[in-house]
Amino acid sequence: MLIRSWDRGTEEEWRAWLAAGRDFGLLAANGPAGSGPVLVPTHFLLDGDEILLHLAAPNPLWAAVRADPHVTLSVTGDYTFAPGHWRGEPGTPTSYYAAVHFHCTAEIVESRQGKADILNRQLAHFQPETPDVRVVPGEKPFGPELSGIHGLRLAIRKVDAKFKYDDKKPAEVQAAIGDRLAERGCPLDAAARTQLLRRNARRLP
Repeated sequence: MLIRSWDRGTEEEWRAWLAAGRDFGLLAANGPAGSGPVLVPTHFLLDGDEILLHLAAPNPLWAAVRADPHVTLSVTGDYTFAPGHWRGEPGTPTSYYAAVHFHCTAEIVESRQGKADILNRQLAHFQPETPDVRVVPGEKPFGPELSGIHGLRLAIRKVDAKFKYDDKKPAEVQAAIGDRLAERGCPLDAAARTQLLRRNARRLP
């Protein structure tokens, strides 16, 4: 991912962005030679410098990870299209978006207790309203189902974060584009406008 100096995200910025409910991404692993990457849409749990998730045992990702444990998790959101005539000279259109790429080393978790631990941490995050619903190996209703999944721990090696919202333009132009997004009101414009104005606020005195 190309990241210019004006749209690079800080760690504080991308962590806050993800913590606001962005916990679904695209996990990519190197596939067999000539086949292209294996791509898996998945929920995940970011915990410090580690990412936890689980997938069904038949998923083709497992063979790819066993062959090469280096994987990338991509999270993208708050995107929209900015017409060229909004942006001043030379009038080129662009895309606005936020994106975080986690470059990780993957560890497959196959023990029943290890898988239960990952599931329980995910349940606590995604389903906090049911604290009594937990996975215990060997106990119904979920324990017997553990054989159908594998867990995955991703140790984060590097993070690339990009918030592409025309920070290279003058602050007043960027703010005017925010007004145009509000006027247009397409389904994705509001989230992109929030990011654009947040970035713009950092620049204004």
